[in-house]
Amino acid sequence: MIINWTTEQILTLAPDASSAKSGKDLATLRKWQELGTNEEAIWGKYQGSGSQPYQTQIDLLETAFKCNCPSHKFPCKHGLGLFLLRLNQPDAFTQNQPPDWVHDWIDSRRQKQAKKGESSKVTDLAAQAKRAAKREEKVTAGVQELDLWLRDLVRQGLAVLPGQDYTFWDTKAARMVDAQAPGLARQLQEMSGIPHSGAGWQERFLERLGRLYLLLEGFQRLETLPSATQADIRTAIGWTQKEEFTPSSKVRDRWRILGQRVEQQDQLRTQRTWLQGQQTQKSALVLNYAYGNQPLDNSLIPGTVIDAELGFFESAYPLRSLIEARHAPPLPLLEMPGAEAIATALAQYTKAIACQPWLDQFPLTLQTVIPQRYKNGWALRDSTNHLLPLTPSFAKGWQLLALSGGHPINVFGEWHGDRFLPLSTLAENKFLAF
Repeated sequence: MIINWTTEQILTLAPDASSAKSGKDLATLRKWQELGTNEEAIWGKYQGSGSQPYQTQIDLLETAFKCNCPSHKFPCKHGLGLFLLRLNQPDAFTQNQPPDWVHDWIDSRRQKQAKKGESSKVTDLAAQAKRAAKREEKVTAGVQELDLWLRDLVRQGLAVLPGQDYTFWDTKAARMVDAQAPGLARQLQEMSGIPHSGAGWQERFLERLGRLYLLLEGFQRLETLPSATQADIRTAIGWTQKEEFTPSSKVRDRWRILGQRVEQQDQLRTQRTWLQGQQTQKSALVLNYAYGNQPLDNSLIPGTVIDAELGFFESAYPLRSLIEARHAPPLPLLEMPGAEAIATALAQYTKAIACQPWLDQFPLTLQTVIPQRYKNGWALRDSTNHLLPLTPSFAKGWQLLALSGGHPINVFGEWHGDRFLPLSTLAENKFLAF
Protein backbone atom coordinates (compact mmCIF):
# COMPACT_ATOMS: atom_id res chain seq x y z
CA MET A 1 0.00 0.00 0.00
CA ILE A 2 3.07 2.27 -0.02
CA ILE A 3 2.15 3.30 -3.57
CA ASN A 4 -0.75 5.26 -2.12
CA TRP A 5 1.59 7.56 -0.20
CA THR A 6 3.18 10.68 -1.62
CA THR A 7 6.60 12.15 -0.97
CA GLU A 8 5.01 15.14 0.76
CA GLN A 9 3.03 12.93 3.15
CA ILE A 10 6.11 10.92 4.08
CA LEU A 11 8.14 14.05 4.74
CA THR A 12 5.47 15.37 7.11
CA LEU A 13 6.54 12.54 9.43
CA ALA A 14 10.02 14.07 9.83
CA PRO A 15 10.70 15.53 13.29
CA ASP A 16 12.46 18.54 11.77
CA ALA A 17 13.67 20.02 8.49
CA SER A 18 17.18 18.58 8.77
CA SER A 19 15.80 15.05 9.21
CA ALA A 20 13.60 15.53 6.14
CA LYS A 21 16.61 16.64 4.07
CA SER A 22 18.77 13.76 5.33
CA GLY A 23 15.95 11.30 4.65
CA LYS A 24 15.74 12.45 1.03
CA ASP A 25 19.53 12.12 0.70
CA LEU A 26 19.38 8.50 1.94
CA ALA A 27 16.63 7.49 -0.49
CA THR A 28 19.15 5.92 -2.88
CA LEU A 29 20.25 2.31 -3.30
CA ARG A 30 23.94 3.01 -2.75
CA LYS A 31 24.22 1.81 0.88
CA TRP A 32 21.03 -0.20 1.37
CA GLN A 33 21.03 -4.00 1.68
CA GLU A 34 18.47 -6.81 2.08
CA LEU A 35 15.53 -4.62 1.10
CA GLY A 36 12.12 -6.22 1.50
CA THR A 37 8.44 -5.56 2.01
CA ASN A 38 5.06 -7.22 2.45
CA GLU A 39 1.57 -6.03 3.34
CA GLU A 40 2.58 -5.25 6.91
CA ALA A 41 6.12 -3.92 6.85
CA ILE A 42 9.12 -2.50 5.00
CA TRP A 43 12.66 -3.35 6.04
CA GLY A 44 16.26 -2.94 5.02
CA LYS A 45 19.81 -2.55 6.30
CA TYR A 46 21.80 0.64 5.85
CA GLN A 47 25.58 0.55 5.92
CA GLY A 48 26.62 3.62 7.87
CA SER A 49 30.02 4.50 9.29
CA GLY A 50 30.03 1.57 11.72
CA SER A 51 31.09 -2.01 11.08
CA GLN A 52 27.52 -3.33 11.26
CA PRO A 53 24.66 -1.97 9.13
CA TYR A 54 21.67 -0.37 10.82
CA GLN A 55 18.48 -2.43 10.86
CA THR A 56 15.60 -0.20 9.77
CA GLN A 57 11.95 -1.24 9.66
CA ILE A 58 8.52 0.33 9.23
CA ASP A 59 5.16 -0.98 10.42
CA LEU A 60 2.81 -0.04 7.56
CA LEU A 61 -0.35 -0.79 9.50
CA GLU A 62 0.34 1.85 12.16
CA THR A 63 3.03 3.89 10.36
CA ALA A 64 5.57 3.15 13.10
CA PHE A 65 9.35 3.13 12.75
CA LYS A 66 12.25 1.31 14.37
CA CYS A 67 15.98 1.61 13.74
CA ASN A 68 18.97 0.58 15.85
CA CYS A 69 21.02 3.63 14.88
CA PRO A 70 22.10 5.97 17.73
CA SER A 71 19.81 8.83 16.68
CA HIS A 72 17.34 10.15 19.27
CA LYS A 73 15.04 11.56 16.58
CA PHE A 74 11.86 9.75 15.69
CA PRO A 75 11.57 8.72 12.97
CA CYS A 76 15.26 8.87 12.18
CA LYS A 77 16.70 9.74 8.79
CA HIS A 78 17.13 6.05 7.94
CA GLY A 79 13.43 5.36 8.45
CA LEU A 80 12.48 8.30 6.26
CA GLY A 81 15.02 7.31 3.62
CA LEU A 82 13.74 3.72 3.55
CA PHE A 83 10.15 4.91 3.22
CA LEU A 84 11.01 7.25 0.34
CA LEU A 85 13.13 4.59 -1.35
CA ARG A 86 10.24 2.12 -1.29
CA LEU A 87 8.00 4.77 -2.83
CA ASN A 88 10.39 5.75 -5.60
CA GLN A 89 12.09 2.41 -6.39
CA PRO A 90 9.68 -0.40 -5.48
CA ASP A 91 11.42 -2.95 -7.73
CA ALA A 92 14.48 -2.84 -5.45
CA PHE A 93 12.51 -4.50 -2.64
CA THR A 94 12.76 -8.15 -3.60
CA GLN A 95 12.19 -9.98 -0.32
CA ASN A 96 8.68 -10.67 0.97
CA GLN A 97 9.50 -12.92 3.93
CA PRO A 98 10.73 -10.73 6.80
CA PRO A 99 13.86 -11.73 8.71
CA ASP A 100 13.59 -12.60 12.40
CA TRP A 101 14.42 -9.07 13.60
CA VAL A 102 11.48 -7.71 11.61
CA HIS A 103 9.10 -10.56 12.37
CA ASP A 104 9.75 -10.35 16.12
CA TRP A 105 9.16 -6.58 16.18
CA ILE A 106 5.92 -6.77 14.21
CA ASP A 107 4.71 -9.73 16.27
CA SER A 108 5.40 -7.91 19.55
CA ARG A 109 3.49 -4.85 18.31
CA ARG A 110 0.48 -6.96 17.37
CA GLN A 111 0.51 -8.70 20.76
CA LYS A 112 0.63 -5.36 22.57
CA GLN A 113 -2.26 -4.12 20.48
CA ALA A 114 -4.29 -7.23 21.33
CA LYS A 115 -3.61 -6.76 25.03
CA LYS A 116 -4.36 -3.05 24.98
CA GLY A 117 -6.70 -2.12 27.76
CA GLU A 118 -5.82 -5.23 29.79
CA SER A 119 -4.00 -4.69 33.05
CA SER A 120 -2.29 -7.22 35.28
CA LYS A 121 -1.90 -4.66 38.06
CA VAL A 122 -3.88 -5.51 41.17
CA THR A 123 -5.74 -2.40 42.25
CA ASP A 124 -6.40 -1.68 45.89
CA LEU A 125 -10.09 -0.87 45.52
CA ALA A 126 -10.40 0.50 49.04
CA ALA A 127 -7.48 2.91 48.58
CA GLN A 128 -8.78 3.88 45.16
CA ALA A 129 -12.21 4.69 46.58
CA LYS A 130 -10.63 6.73 49.36
CA ARG A 131 -8.61 8.81 46.89
CA ALA A 132 -11.68 9.33 44.70
CA ALA A 133 -13.74 10.51 47.67
CA LYS A 134 -11.00 12.90 48.77
CA ARG A 135 -10.77 14.41 45.29
CA GLU A 136 -14.55 14.72 45.09
CA GLU A 137 -14.47 16.66 48.34
CA LYS A 138 -11.72 18.98 47.07
CA VAL A 139 -13.45 19.63 43.76
CA THR A 140 -16.79 20.30 45.47
CA ALA A 141 -15.16 22.91 47.71
CA GLY A 142 -13.43 24.46 44.67
CA VAL A 143 -16.69 24.62 42.71
CA GLN A 144 -18.50 26.33 45.58
CA GLU A 145 -15.67 28.84 45.97
CA LEU A 146 -15.66 29.64 42.24
CA ASP A 147 -19.44 29.97 42.22
CA LEU A 148 -19.25 32.69 44.90
CA TRP A 149 -16.38 34.41 43.09
CA LEU A 150 -18.34 34.57 39.83
CA ARG A 151 -21.39 35.96 41.61
CA ASP A 152 -19.24 38.71 43.14
CA LEU A 153 -17.74 39.44 39.73
CA VAL A 154 -21.20 39.92 38.19
CA ARG A 155 -22.36 42.10 41.08
CA GLN A 156 -19.35 44.40 40.59
CA GLY A 157 -20.12 44.68 36.88
CA LEU A 158 -18.14 43.66 33.81
CA ALA A 159 -16.94 47.20 33.17
CA VAL A 160 -14.11 46.75 35.70
CA LEU A 161 -12.62 43.72 33.93
CA PRO A 162 -10.48 45.53 31.30
CA GLY A 163 -8.66 47.20 34.18
CA GLN A 164 -7.77 43.91 35.85
CA ASP A 165 -4.34 42.41 35.20
CA TYR A 166 -3.72 38.71 34.66
CA THR A 167 -2.97 38.07 38.33
CA PHE A 168 -6.67 38.68 39.00
CA TRP A 169 -7.40 35.53 37.00
CA ASP A 170 -4.23 33.56 37.68
CA THR A 171 -4.77 33.59 41.44
CA LYS A 172 -8.20 32.03 41.12
CA ALA A 173 -6.99 29.60 38.44
CA ALA A 174 -4.24 28.45 40.83
CA ARG A 175 -6.89 27.82 43.48
CA MET A 176 -8.75 25.57 41.05
CA VAL A 177 -5.56 23.61 40.38
CA ASP A 178 -5.19 23.16 44.14
CA ALA A 179 -8.78 21.93 44.19
CA GLN A 180 -7.85 19.31 41.56
CA ALA A 181 -10.11 20.94 38.97
CA PRO A 182 -7.65 21.76 36.14
CA GLY A 183 -10.46 22.13 33.60
CA LEU A 184 -11.89 25.05 35.59
CA ALA A 185 -8.43 26.61 35.81
CA ARG A 186 -8.01 26.38 32.05
CA GLN A 187 -11.36 28.03 31.42
CA LEU A 188 -10.49 30.93 33.72
CA GLN A 189 -7.17 31.43 31.92
CA GLU A 190 -8.95 31.48 28.57
CA MET A 191 -11.53 33.97 29.84
CA SER A 192 -8.83 36.33 31.14
CA GLY A 193 -7.95 37.53 27.66
CA ILE A 194 -11.51 38.22 26.46
CA PRO A 195 -11.87 41.70 28.07
CA HIS A 196 -8.80 42.75 26.05
CA SER A 197 -9.97 41.23 22.74
CA GLY A 198 -11.54 44.32 21.21
CA ALA A 199 -15.05 45.41 20.27
CA GLY A 200 -17.84 43.09 21.32
CA TRP A 201 -15.85 41.50 24.14
CA GLN A 202 -18.80 41.83 26.53
CA GLU A 203 -20.97 39.43 24.50
CA ARG A 204 -18.13 36.96 24.11
CA PHE A 205 -17.37 37.12 27.82
CA LEU A 206 -20.99 36.61 28.84
CA GLU A 207 -21.22 33.56 26.58
CA ARG A 208 -18.19 31.96 28.25
CA LEU A 209 -19.37 33.05 31.69
CA GLY A 210 -22.74 31.41 31.07
CA ARG A 211 -21.15 28.13 30.01
CA LEU A 212 -18.90 28.12 33.07
CA TYR A 213 -21.80 28.87 35.40
CA LEU A 214 -23.83 26.08 33.76
CA LEU A 215 -20.92 23.71 34.42
CA LEU A 216 -20.79 24.64 38.10
CA GLU A 217 -24.55 24.28 38.49
CA GLY A 218 -24.45 20.94 36.69
CA PHE A 219 -21.74 19.60 39.00
CA GLN A 220 -23.72 20.58 42.09
CA ARG A 221 -26.69 18.62 40.71
CA LEU A 222 -24.61 15.82 39.22
CA GLU A 223 -26.54 12.86 40.60
CA THR A 224 -29.80 14.04 39.03
CA LEU A 225 -28.37 14.09 35.48
CA PRO A 226 -28.01 11.30 32.86
CA SER A 227 -24.74 9.36 33.01
CA ALA A 228 -23.55 10.75 29.67
CA THR A 229 -24.01 14.34 30.87
CA GLN A 230 -22.27 13.45 34.13
CA ALA A 231 -19.30 12.24 32.08
CA ASP A 232 -19.22 15.50 30.10
CA ILE A 233 -19.28 17.60 33.28
CA ARG A 234 -16.52 15.59 34.93
CA THR A 235 -14.38 15.78 31.81
CA ALA A 236 -14.86 19.55 31.55
CA ILE A 237 -13.84 19.97 35.19
CA GLY A 238 -10.72 17.88 34.73
CA TRP A 239 -11.37 14.24 35.46
CA THR A 240 -9.70 11.74 33.14
CA GLN A 241 -12.05 9.22 31.63
CA LYS A 242 -11.14 5.54 31.78
CA GLU A 243 -10.11 3.94 28.51
CA GLU A 244 -12.77 1.28 28.77
CA PHE A 245 -15.23 0.91 25.91
CA THR A 246 -18.41 -1.13 25.68
CA PRO A 247 -19.16 -2.95 22.41
CA SER A 248 -21.82 -0.35 21.61
CA SER A 249 -19.26 2.47 21.92
CA LYS A 250 -16.94 0.93 19.31
CA VAL A 251 -17.31 1.82 15.66
CA ARG A 252 -15.45 0.27 12.75
CA ASP A 253 -15.34 2.28 9.57
CA ARG A 254 -12.98 3.63 6.95
CA TRP A 255 -12.01 6.87 8.63
CA ARG A 256 -10.96 9.97 6.69
CA ILE A 257 -8.23 11.84 8.56
CA LEU A 258 -9.29 15.39 7.77
CA GLY A 259 -7.09 17.62 9.89
CA GLN A 260 -4.68 17.96 12.75
CA ARG A 261 -3.87 20.78 15.15
CA VAL A 262 -1.07 21.04 17.75
CA GLU A 263 -1.24 23.62 20.54
CA GLN A 264 1.34 24.27 23.25
CA GLN A 265 0.86 25.58 26.76
CA ASP A 266 4.04 25.81 28.81
CA GLN A 267 5.74 22.42 28.33
CA LEU A 268 2.60 20.52 27.35
CA ARG A 269 1.66 19.98 23.70
CA THR A 270 -1.84 18.89 22.76
CA GLN A 271 -2.50 17.26 19.40
CA ARG A 272 -6.05 17.12 18.05
CA THR A 273 -6.69 14.82 15.08
CA TRP A 274 -10.11 14.90 13.43
CA LEU A 275 -11.59 11.92 11.60
CA GLN A 276 -14.83 11.23 9.75
CA GLY A 277 -16.32 7.82 8.93
CA GLN A 278 -17.00 7.11 5.28
CA GLN A 279 -20.01 4.90 6.00
CA THR A 280 -21.30 6.33 9.26
CA GLN A 281 -20.38 9.98 8.54
CA LYS A 282 -19.57 10.09 12.27
CA SER A 283 -16.98 12.62 13.44
CA ALA A 284 -14.23 11.60 15.83
CA LEU A 285 -11.50 13.39 17.77
CA VAL A 286 -8.27 11.65 18.81
CA LEU A 287 -6.30 13.55 21.44
CA ASN A 288 -2.61 13.02 22.13
CA TYR A 289 -0.36 14.78 24.61
CA ALA A 290 3.40 15.21 24.87
CA TYR A 291 5.40 16.89 27.59
CA GLY A 292 8.73 18.57 26.93
CA ASN A 293 10.65 16.78 24.20
CA GLN A 294 8.40 13.72 24.11
CA PRO A 295 7.27 12.90 20.54
CA LEU A 296 3.64 13.17 19.52
CA ASP A 297 1.83 10.37 17.72
CA ASN A 298 2.65 10.56 14.01
CA SER A 299 0.67 7.53 12.86
CA LEU A 300 -2.46 9.50 11.93
CA ILE A 301 -1.62 11.36 8.73
CA PRO A 302 -4.02 14.03 7.47
CA GLY A 303 -5.03 13.31 3.90
CA THR A 304 -5.24 9.54 4.38
CA VAL A 305 -7.99 7.02 5.09
CA ILE A 306 -7.63 4.19 7.62
CA ASP A 307 -9.71 1.07 8.17
CA ALA A 308 -9.96 1.05 11.94
CA GLU A 309 -12.15 0.44 14.96
CA LEU A 310 -12.54 3.45 17.25
CA GLY A 311 -13.71 3.39 20.85
CA PHE A 312 -15.75 6.47 21.82
CA PHE A 313 -15.69 7.93 25.33
CA GLU A 314 -19.05 8.36 27.03
CA SER A 315 -20.65 11.70 26.21
CA ALA A 316 -24.00 13.23 25.38
CA TYR A 317 -22.42 14.03 22.00
CA PRO A 318 -19.54 11.53 21.57
CA LEU A 319 -16.53 12.91 19.70
CA ARG A 320 -13.42 11.97 21.62
CA SER A 321 -12.15 8.50 20.78
CA LEU A 322 -9.16 6.18 20.70
CA ILE A 323 -7.92 3.86 17.97
CA GLU A 324 -8.75 0.38 19.25
CA ALA A 325 -7.55 -1.60 16.21
CA ARG A 326 -6.31 -1.01 12.67
CA HIS A 327 -7.14 -3.42 9.91
CA ALA A 328 -5.24 -2.17 6.87
CA PRO A 329 -2.53 0.32 5.86
CA PRO A 330 -3.71 3.87 5.09
CA LEU A 331 -5.01 4.92 1.67
CA PRO A 332 -5.05 8.42 0.16
CA LEU A 333 -8.04 10.67 0.85
CA LEU A 334 -9.85 11.40 -2.41
CA GLU A 335 -13.02 13.13 -1.23
CA MET A 336 -14.08 15.52 1.50
CA PRO A 337 -17.89 15.51 1.74
CA GLY A 338 -19.59 18.14 3.85
CA ALA A 339 -22.32 20.76 4.04
CA GLU A 340 -22.86 22.88 0.93
CA ALA A 341 -24.49 25.68 2.93
CA ILE A 342 -22.88 27.40 5.91
CA ALA A 343 -26.28 27.47 7.62
CA THR A 344 -26.48 23.67 7.39
CA ALA A 345 -23.05 23.27 8.94
CA LEU A 346 -23.87 25.64 11.79
CA ALA A 347 -27.13 23.76 12.39
CA GLN A 348 -24.98 20.67 13.08
CA TYR A 349 -23.04 22.68 15.63
CA THR A 350 -26.25 23.93 17.24
CA LYS A 351 -27.46 20.36 17.64
CA ALA A 352 -24.15 19.32 19.19
CA ILE A 353 -23.93 22.23 21.62
CA ALA A 354 -27.51 21.56 22.76
CA CYS A 355 -26.38 18.08 23.79
CA GLN A 356 -22.93 19.01 25.08
CA PRO A 357 -22.61 22.74 25.94
CA TRP A 358 -18.90 22.56 26.84
CA LEU A 359 -17.48 21.69 23.42
CA ASP A 360 -14.42 23.87 22.82
CA GLN A 361 -14.04 22.98 19.13
CA PHE A 362 -16.40 21.42 16.62
CA PRO A 363 -15.44 19.87 13.25
CA LEU A 364 -17.00 21.44 10.17
CA THR A 365 -16.53 20.42 6.54
CA LEU A 366 -17.76 22.95 4.01
CA GLN A 367 -18.29 22.10 0.35
CA THR A 368 -18.10 24.50 -2.56
CA VAL A 369 -17.07 27.61 -0.63
CA ILE A 370 -14.96 30.46 -1.97
CA PRO A 371 -12.32 32.28 0.14
CA GLN A 372 -12.52 36.05 0.05
CA ARG A 373 -11.24 39.10 1.91
CA TYR A 374 -13.57 40.20 4.70
CA LYS A 375 -13.01 43.39 6.67
CA ASN A 376 -9.40 43.09 7.87
CA GLY A 377 -9.26 39.31 7.51
CA TRP A 378 -10.78 36.43 5.59
CA ALA A 379 -14.07 34.61 5.22
CA LEU A 380 -15.61 31.73 3.29
CA ARG A 381 -18.63 32.40 1.08
CA ASP A 382 -21.12 29.70 0.12
CA SER A 383 -23.46 29.52 -2.90
CA THR A 384 -26.14 31.49 -1.03
CA ASN A 385 -23.63 34.31 -0.36
CA HIS A 386 -23.53 33.66 3.38
CA LEU A 387 -20.14 34.39 4.96
CA LEU A 388 -18.24 32.48 7.63
CA PRO A 389 -15.45 34.58 9.19
CA LEU A 390 -12.06 32.94 9.66
CA THR A 391 -10.12 33.29 12.88
CA PRO A 392 -7.77 36.33 12.75
CA SER A 393 -4.81 34.09 13.57
CA PHE A 394 -5.19 32.18 10.29
CA ALA A 395 -2.23 33.39 8.26
CA LYS A 396 -2.73 31.46 5.03
CA GLY A 397 -5.70 33.28 3.55
CA TRP A 398 -3.84 34.21 0.36
CA GLN A 399 -2.68 30.62 -0.08
CA LEU A 400 -6.24 29.38 0.34
CA LEU A 401 -7.46 31.91 -2.22
CA ALA A 402 -4.70 30.90 -4.66
CA LEU A 403 -5.63 27.22 -4.32
CA SER A 404 -9.25 28.02 -5.11
CA GLY A 405 -8.44 30.31 -8.03
CA GLY A 406 -11.65 32.10 -7.12
CA HIS A 407 -13.64 28.88 -7.64
CA PRO A 408 -15.47 26.73 -5.04
CA ILE A 409 -13.35 24.34 -2.96
CA ASN A 410 -13.90 22.06 0.03
CA VAL A 411 -12.49 23.18 3.38
CA PHE A 412 -12.29 21.38 6.72
CA GLY A 413 -11.62 23.06 10.03
CA GLU A 414 -12.60 23.77 13.62
CA TRP A 415 -15.53 25.99 14.56
CA HIS A 416 -14.91 27.78 17.86
CA GLY A 417 -18.38 29.23 18.33
CA ASP A 418 -17.69 32.55 16.64
CA ARG A 419 -14.83 31.88 14.24
CA PHE A 420 -13.59 29.16 11.88
CA LEU A 421 -10.02 27.85 11.71
CA PRO A 422 -9.23 26.00 8.45
CA LEU A 423 -7.09 22.90 8.90
CA SER A 424 -7.16 21.42 5.40
CA THR A 425 -8.61 21.77 1.93
CA LEU A 426 -9.31 19.60 -1.09
CA ALA A 427 -8.99 21.48 -4.35
CA GLU A 428 -8.87 19.77 -7.75
CA ASN A 429 -8.37 16.39 -5.99
CA LYS A 430 -5.30 17.72 -4.17
CA PHE A 431 -5.31 17.59 -0.36
CA LEU A 432 -3.41 20.25 1.56
CA ALA A 433 -3.10 20.52 5.35
CA PHE A 434 -2.46 23.90 6.97
